[in-house]
Amino acid sequence: MNFLSFFKKKPTRKDLELARTREKMAHYLGSGMVDVKDVVAPPGLEVDFDHIRVGDTYFRTLFVTGYPRFIGANWLSPLINFDHTLDITFFYYPVQTKGILDDLRRKIAEMEATIESDLEAGRVLDPAIRATLEDAQELQEQLATGIERFFQFSFYIKIPAASLEELNNITKQVEAVAGSLLIVTKHATLQQEQAFQTTLPYFVDKLFVIRNMDTTSLATTFPFTSSELTANEGVLYGINEHNGSLVIFDRFTLENANSVVFAKSGAGKSYMVKLEVLRSLMFGTDIIVIDPEDEYRDLAEVIGAEYIKFAQNEPSRINPFDLSGVFEEGENELGLKILSLHSLFRILLGNLTPTEDAILDRALITTYKLSGITPDPATQSKKPPVLGDLYNVLLNMAEAPAKSMAERLEKFIQGSLSGIFDQQSTVDLRNTFTVFSIRDLEDELRPVAMFIILDYIWTRIKRDRKKRLLVIDEAWYLMKYEDSASFVYSIAKRARKYNLGLTTITQDVEDFLNSDYGKAIVTNSSIQILLKQSPAAIDRIVEVFYLSEGEKSLLLSADVGEGLFFAGPNHVAIRVQAAPDEHVLIVKEAEKRQRGS
Repeated sequence: MNFLSFFKKKPTRKDLELARTREKMAHYLGSGMVDVKDVVAPPGLEVDFDHIRVGDTYFRTLFVTGYPRFIGANWLSPLINFDHTLDITFFYYPVQTKGILDDLRRKIAEMEATIESDLEAGRVLDPAIRATLEDAQELQEQLATGIERFFQFSFYIKIPAASLEELNNITKQVEAVAGSLLIVTKHATLQQEQAFQTTLPYFVDKLFVIRNMDTTSLATTFPFTSSELTANEGVLYGINEHNGSLVIFDRFTLENANSVVFAKSGAGKSYMVKLEVLRSLMFGTDIIVIDPEDEYRDLAEVIGAEYIKFAQNEPSRINPFDLSGVFEEGENELGLKILSLHSLFRILLGNLTPTEDAILDRALITTYKLSGITPDPATQSKKPPVLGDLYNVLLNMAEAPAKSMAERLEKFIQGSLSGIFDQQSTVDLRNTFTVFSIRDLEDELRPVAMFIILDYIWTRIKRDRKKRLLVIDEAWYLMKYEDSASFVYSIAKRARKYNLGLTTITQDVEDFLNSDYGKAIVTNSSIQILLKQSPAAIDRIVEVFYLSEGEKSLLLSADVGEGLFFAGPNHVAIRVQAAPDEHVLIVKEAEKRQRGS
């Protein structure tokens, strides 16, 4: 036996536990196992007198020592919405009212004595003392009556940056913004470590730089308002690029459910609308799309939509003389249809003289009457006439302009453009997702087809009211003609009555906004979305939407799917983002077109 070990002190329980812990640590280290602290700890930590570096990130913490005398709701908005990540920390300390009242009474007596002394000595009164006395007396009264409570308040701003140079630049900007709000900030010099710990979510204030505040003043510091534009329910439109929050809206809860989308070609407008269509379908909204370029074909096929293609060799037909058959108090269904047909024939035949317009009106009334349809609602469920019936009526009228109009109509009935809109309707809106394709029509027929399809949809919507979205892609086709533009505007104005949301999409901003009806459609749309714009159109966009220089630059330099989202008077920068499965559905058709298949 070792002589020294004989005299060694008998080990205590604590010594044994420590020895076991050391054995376990040695075992873990020997076996390659690492403690969780080793995983979460930064690779390095450097504490300087005016900043702290954690890993590769630099931090500087400012504390607030001075506040403005008068503040209002959301007065901290410029700091909360600052264009750089900031960690803003508030501490609120309730204080017993009785002790504060005693202190206030003593301070008020001191200030009154100071003022009285200055008056007796003939000195000019210090305005700062007088203002402080008024504030103290007002606070004393409110505390005594229980209107207000008393608190102590701490306010800290932590600034992260990737480099020391960036940290200095951002700090100057933060100090400038704070100074514009009459907030006095100081660097936590030689206390940056404690300041860093104070701004961590430990609820420990290691600096304790406090300011006295009453309840009303304290309430204004709560950051209830920021750059968020979201609702509690609805469709996800994208990600708010100001703060990473989600832009979620149910357009049917707004003043109206209409939206407009302006963007240059390739900016992602169709991608964004397809996303909204997919997500709206999940909420039970029926979707109707007028598709001039077959962009929705694959999407329609994959999700089982009804895809209606218009061409001379296709079976789909729409009769522009269809009536809704729905009687509404105070509304002349046949009269409204005849007015709509006047607009259609001005697109088909060109501008009509007053004489031609009067002849057309009589011819339309006669055409319906020959089919047994009159202003009496009981007759309006009968089989409607077709374009050929009007053609025959015009041929049999004695006036020369009637025969001239019949000759101009002939190509749509017996000529090269026949077989599309001169027969009874063969389509019906029964599917929850319906796409009308007009890509294979001649350019001359496209605006005519869009008008007739819109009129048909409007007629069917009045029969069966449910939540629907009507998407008009390449709406500039309709804005080229005053009558079709007027018709789209009338739909936008009356859509809410029939639980309809109208979405108009265009890349030709000039054609759309140069029309008074186009500007009125924008005004009657609660949601407006601007994606990347061309330099040629940006000035018009800035004028109509009252954009700042920064927003103008954003729209000129935006990536695909980035832009501005307007909802009522508020707007934010948005980035459209799809889930992987959604993305596959949306880009499938675009990829096929790029491959030339």
